[in-house]
Amino acid sequence: MKTRPAKHLHLLSGSSTDIRASRRFFPAKRSTQTKIRGFCLVTSDILSISVAWKLAQFLNQFYSPVPSSFVWWTWLGFPSIFWLFVLFTVALFAHCRLYSYISAAKDYAKAAQLVSYVYLASLVISYFYDPHLDLPRSLFFSAWFSSIVTVVTARLATNALLHRLAAKRQPTTVFIIAPANRLASLSQLVNQQQHYQVVGAAIASTAHSAAVFQSIIRHRPEEVLAEDIPDANLASRLFWQLRSIGIVLRLLPSSREMIYRRGVPEIFASLPTLRIEASFFRGFDYRLKRWLDVCLAAIALLIFLPLFLLIAIAIKLTSPGPAFFCQERTGLHGKVFQVWKFRTMVVNAPHLQAGLEQKNENIDGVMFKVTSDPRVTSVGKFLRCTSLDELPQLFNVLLGQMSLVGPRPLPLRDTALFEPWHHVRHQVLPGITGLWQISGRSTIKSFDDAVRLDLHYIDNWSLNLDLEILLETIKIVCLGKGAY
Repeated sequence: MKTRPAKHLHLLSGSSTDIRASRRFFPAKRSTQTKIRGFCLVTSDILSISVAWKLAQFLNQFYSPVPSSFVWWTWLGFPSIFWLFVLFTVALFAHCRLYSYISAAKDYAKAAQLVSYVYLASLVISYFYDPHLDLPRSLFFSAWFSSIVTVVTARLATNALLHRLAAKRQPTTVFIIAPANRLASLSQLVNQQQHYQVVGAAIASTAHSAAVFQSIIRHRPEEVLAEDIPDANLASRLFWQLRSIGIVLRLLPSSREMIYRRGVPEIFASLPTLRIEASFFRGFDYRLKRWLDVCLAAIALLIFLPLFLLIAIAIKLTSPGPAFFCQERTGLHGKVFQVWKFRTMVVNAPHLQAGLEQKNENIDGVMFKVTSDPRVTSVGKFLRCTSLDELPQLFNVLLGQMSLVGPRPLPLRDTALFEPWHHVRHQVLPGITGLWQISGRSTIKSFDDAVRLDLHYIDNWSLNLDLEILLETIKIVCLGKGAY
């Protein structure tokens, strides 16, 4: 592959130009893909708002039509006020980067919030426009709520379609920077993903050297994945160099990094600080999560009740012993509780585990996993593959011992092998599914990697993240990926 002359490398890594300045670089493919994704999402938002307004007009045509004072002109069958709503909504979405990044495009809760902001702002503007004008409430509220539903639904469908199209393109090239003892495992983990390919690597201690940057230029990656980079000059060197030439930098999460990134830059007593303060609605989002847990778990139990009976009968007919399996696990703040599952192994499976420990496929021995576990029954293999054995944990959710989404509660045998920093995951309610279940499940061989994902979930938790994890879990369960 042809590389740039050395003089171009000097311009890219030299100090004669402000490091924040943008420079030309190779990966035009990413820019094109971003533009296509943005265009599709903009089109999706406009069409979804159009559908919402048509629905609102249909529902209110006999009661409260749009006031004539708001119809300055009509285009494509929509009044002028509609086009103002579209303009402000798209502009606000663009300002909040809902068209720029894949993760932002999947922030459905943020999209719903911004749509609400536009409608609420319209009330204030209409008052100052004409204080005596009484907006039709039925039209306003029907347009508001239907816009939220159609925008979120359309974005779900658009992202699903874009994901399918992305699966057909060439894999994203990645350059890895990590400690020497982590390079091999990280490279293997990235290469196992269908849409990524490792093209180069460097040791973390040399991350800020000119040689590493020139190596990145030579390999032409689209993204750089970094772990444990030395703190010195990170902001002024590697980050800005990669940013200036259009390469995405991904830092593997640590608890401290993620907490810092939540801060707001502010000068305090002549010192540059990051202000981290509680939300105005502090705690409400978690209460809402708990209400959703209870409601969704209760609905799921009612829907799956006939399936519970069929599974229990199948277990009893094919293997002697109870239909359910109960095991002590470590929950919130280290409290031990009983987890319920459908039995997938022979009755004396816990006693047989000691003889299988030498076959454990997890390199650190914390979690016990064997691909062809001889203790698993014929029905149990199917239940594990489809994750149906986890359904009884919905009762644990109703009892307040678990959540639908959170770090997985582990057996006492596993938690006894924890290192001190591993116990941070016990500061939140455990869940039926979590971030490391959708990021590799049984293919994750190191418990440290699983805990890092749990810490990332804890530090970046939001209702939208829970929704994304639930949707991804449903997709993975349907495909049967990573379960045995």
